[in-house]
Amino acid sequence: MTVAYENNDKRMESVYSKRIRAGKRRTYFFDVRATRGNDYYITITESRKKFNENGYDRHKIFLYKEDFNKFLKALTEAVDYVKTELMPNFDFDAYNHDQVADTDIDDVMDAAPAAAPALQPVSSAATNGAGSAADAGEEVDKW
Repeated sequence: MTVAYENNDKRMESVYSKRIRAGKRRTYFFDVRATRGNDYYITITESRKKFNENGYDRHKIFLYKEDFNKFLKALTEAVDYVKTELMPNFDFDAYNHDQVADTDIDDVMDAAPAAAPALQPVSSAATNGAGSAADAGEEVDKW
């Protein structure tokens, strides 16, 4: 299944999506998206259920291929610093209860998480008409 959003006639398709539940109100989405030129970038979205309201607050980061290695290195260094220097005796593995499931983002946002179908990676042939990475950086998806 392809996840696609219309945004000013620019279609941005997710060719891969990974969802991470983080507590009762937060979910992180890691989506690989394609440009018209079959180039790829990643969006990282934090979605938080609004307290005492309906709906979600969303914050998004666009990560482009030229920054993948720098981003991963910095993230790994920051996590390792917390684990080894700041909290060396803390059992981080206690949080490995893996309630992770790949699901359709629209279904997660609009329905009960248990009702969301699983996503499968989509071939790059299904990415025709996708917006460019530069276009995506200018306009955040309107879910």
